[in-house]
Amino acid sequence: MLTADQILAAQKANLQTLFGLTQKAFEGVEKLVELNVQATKAAMNESASNTQAVMSVKDAQELLALQASLMQPLAEKTVAYSRHLYDIASGTGAEFSKAAEAQAADAQKKFMSVVDNAAKNAPAGSESAVAVMKNAVTAANTAMESVQKAVKQATDMAETNFNTVTSQAATATKAAAKKR
Repeated sequence: MLTADQILAAQKANLQTLFGLTQKAFEGVEKLVELNVQATKAAMNESASNTQAVMSVKDAQELLALQASLMQPLAEKTVAYSRHLYDIASGTGAEFSKAAEAQAADAQKKFMSVVDNAAKNAPAGSESAVAVMKNAVTAANTAMESVQKAVKQATDMAETNFNTVTSQAATATKAAAKKR
């Protein structure tokens, strides 16, 4: 049985975890707002500069050349923005995953402590039932670790795919700009 002090300590730890995760979420939102403010400022400055450049164009050929020269930086900035956005989201998600894994590990450790305590105080003749219980807990822990590894592998693969797609998009944009 858990004592009042143990329950109070668990509640305190849970609140600290909640406040820590809330802080991480706000930091992620703060980074996102900062990224969007920077992108908006840059877009406004570039828009003014591009408008002046368009106003100084003398013929259609010069307009097409100007348009082609503006496309590559726009695509590169879009890729960079997407990359920053992905980094913010994955960084915040990683903090949440790390906290969840720590909580799960702590809960598993406490549960195993309860099982071990129950095993020590079990009546004679219940050794096989206790062994079955321990094996079930061990199997559940192993399954949980396997799931966590699979999620990490899937996350790593998704990040690799994202990097590949953004790299290919930037390369394709550069190639298209050179053709013009």
